[in-house]
Amino acid sequence: MPVFRAAAGACGVALMGVGVWAAWRGDDPQDPWQVVQWLAGAVLVHDGVVVPLTLLAGLVVVRLRARRAVRAGLLVAASLTAVAYPVLFRPGVPQNPSVLPLDYLRNWLLLLGLTAAVTAATVLVRAWARRLREGPRDS
Repeated sequence: MPVFRAAAGACGVALMGVGVWAAWRGDDPQDPWQVVQWLAGAVLVHDGVVVPLTLLAGLVVVRLRARRAVRAGLLVAASLTAVAYPVLFRPGVPQNPSVLPLDYLRNWLLLLGLTAAVTAATVLVRAWARRLREGPRDS
């Protein structure tokens, strides 16, 4: 396993190098300073928002009886948010209305609601099945 980790790390470092080279010498007329600002902002958001929320969720979830289902629901919600983030927080409105024609905020919220409903249903069905297995309680 250490060989695989070293190979994966080397590939990651090589790809980061390609990214830096493309940002500084690419054909895209981008200002390298904007790339640096964006990367710094991404680090600040990750370390200042994402990590504390993840740790807080972990503290809450570890105390729950249905932690597997809740963790799965949170993982799906985080994945949906990561995929939807670029279109939800895009700068400005596109000049061509056919580029992003859907109501992405509404669709993202609907998917988060569906994820919460499926997670809650899973927790309830498992609790109900556990009660059936345990049988009636004698007082």
